[in-house]
Amino acid sequence: MSSLTLRRIHLGEPGAAEQLARLRSELGAQGNVVSERGRALTGKVFGAPLTPQQVVERVCDDVRCRGLAAVLEYTAHFDRARLTADTLRVTTAEMHLAHAAADSGFLETVRRVRQNVLSFQLGLLHRDAQLQVTGSHRLRLRYRPMRRVGVLVPGGAAAYPSTLLMTICPAQAAGVHELAVVMPPTPNGAYNRDLLAVCHELGVSEVYRVGGAQAVAALAYGVDGLPAVDMIVGPGNLFVALAKRHVFGQVAIDCIAGPSEVVVVADDSAPPAFVASDLIAQAEHAPGSGLLVTCHAPLLDSVAAALQEQLAALPRGDLARESLENFGALVLARNERDIIDCVNQFAPEHLHLATRNADVLAERIDHAGAIFIGHHSPVALGDYVAGPSHVLPTGGTARFASGLSANDFLRRSSVISFTPQGLARVAADVRVLAQKEGLTAHAASVDIRLSAEHQPVPEDSSWHPDRLTSY
Repeated sequence: MSSLTLRRIHLGEPGAAEQLARLRSELGAQGNVVSERGRALTGKVFGAPLTPQQVVERVCDDVRCRGLAAVLEYTAHFDRARLTADTLRVTTAEMHLAHAAADSGFLETVRRVRQNVLSFQLGLLHRDAQLQVTGSHRLRLRYRPMRRVGVLVPGGAAAYPSTLLMTICPAQAAGVHELAVVMPPTPNGAYNRDLLAVCHELGVSEVYRVGGAQAVAALAYGVDGLPAVDMIVGPGNLFVALAKRHVFGQVAIDCIAGPSEVVVVADDSAPPAFVASDLIAQAEHAPGSGLLVTCHAPLLDSVAAALQEQLAALPRGDLARESLENFGALVLARNERDIIDCVNQFAPEHLHLATRNADVLAERIDHAGAIFIGHHSPVALGDYVAGPSHVLPTGGTARFASGLSANDFLRRSSVISFTPQGLARVAADVRVLAQKEGLTAHAASVDIRLSAEHQPVPEDSSWHPDRLTSY
């Protein structure tokens, strides 16, 4: 196997900041990381060399206008699967058979992980909050679960039962009852019996054979046989990430969850083999990004050697190698300040702090989707078995976005109730602000309630909402 060629960046040297920024942008939602096959395919479908953003806009707008017909056409073009209205949805019998045939050890693992996730997610749920001022008013913040949620599950190079667990379980913890899972019509997607078995185990009855931007559009706008949802969650490739961004506003989304990435911060206490394994673990998603940031210069060569050795022994080593050479780097920092600035600038999906002072360092870093502390907390634990969801912001969006949690499936409403006395106490303040804004009807809506001429029927009269008669 040829020698690994990994870029090296020395912070403080001319051009280092620009190299990091360029690396950051390549895998972001503004990037253009598409395989040659993908470019050729979209060019053939649309008859022009479109950018990923242009592809997504055309697909989403077409699905919005033509509905199921467009979904089936794009599925035939992109996935080479010819489906009909009758075969789009996976039947209950298919899921039941898949579950019955599933390996018992696999299902036991699914149940344990489900319990891990539910235990964590149930413990962090928002609760209704209330402020009551006796004789004046009561203010309440009320939470209700989303009515209907769409779940995206990738199905290209690998099958991902973990994505089902890390999206469905938080939604169920929040009390969501309607869940529509979409997976590409591939052997690693909706035709994968393990994935169907997991859906059945988790109590999901709606599974559809559709992926890519057309799946996002179908969930957002609704098509025959697949009703629209209120929120779309789950990871995907660049086209899926861009499609989620395109339909945001029509529906809620979790975050822009694109190609996987990790930044490992390590010092001389970190075993090079551990560091290398973390970098490879995310790179094998292909595409995936892995950065080592350290002040300990000898670690760069040690990790490079460990990468070479481990890549040679892995089935997906060639794919991980390509990802690391295209989107990875070994970064030498001058001091801890450099490290903190670098991580906050990169805002990674995963941050692994493999240092002596990892707990202290974690508190000084603001931008990361998930942070893993110490030498025995590999990112794979978060991917598979820990309680927090592995659906995390990528492409630098951790600066303003957060990983998926049960609370994202809750809508909050304020509930406001004033007594006549409470209204009178704040009326003057309402008048002042309403006059400043020129919205006199606002003030009038308060004043009319304070006049003796206009008063509601007393509560103890014969009229009461609870005593209305239906005709």
